[in-house]
Amino acid sequence: MSESFDLLSTVETGGCSAKLPAGELERLLKDIPILPSPNLLVGAETHDDASVFRLDDETALISTTDFFPPICSDPFEFGQIAAVNSLSDVYAMGGRPLTALNILLFPSDRIDSGVMRQILLGGAETVKKAGAVLSGGHTLDDYPPKYGLAVTGVVHPDRIIRNSSARPGEVLILTKALGTGVLVAGHRLGEAREEDYRSALESMKLLNREAAELMQRYGVRAATDVTGFSLLGHALEMAQGSDLQLIIESRQLPQLSGAYELLEAGCIPGAAFRNLRYTEERVDFSPGLDYNLKMLAADAQTSGGILLSAPAEKAEELLAELKKVYPASVSIGETKAKGTAEPYLSLL
Repeated sequence: MSESFDLLSTVETGGCSAKLPAGELERLLKDIPILPSPNLLVGAETHDDASVFRLDDETALISTTDFFPPICSDPFEFGQIAAVNSLSDVYAMGGRPLTALNILLFPSDRIDSGVMRQILLGGAETVKKAGAVLSGGHTLDDYPPKYGLAVTGVVHPDRIIRNSSARPGEVLILTKALGTGVLVAGHRLGEAREEDYRSALESMKLLNREAAELMQRYGVRAATDVTGFSLLGHALEMAQGSDLQLIIESRQLPQLSGAYELLEAGCIPGAAFRNLRYTEERVDFSPGLDYNLKMLAADAQTSGGILLSAPAEKAEELLAELKKVYPASVSIGETKAKGTAEPYLSLL
């Protein structure tokens, strides 16, 4: 049956681990001109999760796109995870998705078309669950398969949640456990326990919808979703964009079951080393830092959680609400004013 086709057999690197290295991408985009507009409220300057364009005093459009090669074996689950990951950028900005377009690259002469149908069905189910409308898409014949969405959402212009709006004295909260890259790599090598791998897939299928709603309710101003550039990479972007220091406690990092054991056994994906190379000159690593936790923080996540900077007086109540939907949610550190000689990010 076409539905039983193993999509992981088509790739060596899938999901958000397939992104271009952050340093290379930064270099390539450095001199690309961007036409300024007074209505472009969020552009590419701070490497935020999506662009935001003001239509009027009440409405701004959020635009984003994301797609990648298979992250799992099952086509339907791949469609679900890729769609959740694409929608996440809208949620990270505090918005609500309205429409989505399929982006599908598929080798029609090498894989049964039933596999393509299952991918699209998984994506369609997820878009419906998000309360958005799937309104079309675009396909190309290509190998290996790749899938994702172009998503349009809305947010009030005065309630945009940026990765560059954190303030000193706030509490850093992460809503999903880390380790998806490690567990997918471990699964491919036959070293990950099946129940641990399944937990990683379920985490990747969990929408960040409720996190966006709660951030708006509790007045969160700064957040980003944690994906291919890892917790270290996305936290560094938040710190630099906000021009302050983020201090993260490594022993507070939420871990997917089995991830630490795989790291201890040396199962470290290549994307984690690329992320570490990109961040290490701008991050202060504590001398006593557990190496496995350091690599967990550098692990490329697919459809990860939200890293948010919460007002201190509301953090405890917000965290309690988040835990009802995202049980792994935990406070992982704080923000501080940055001195001239201090690093943007410290991992203790």
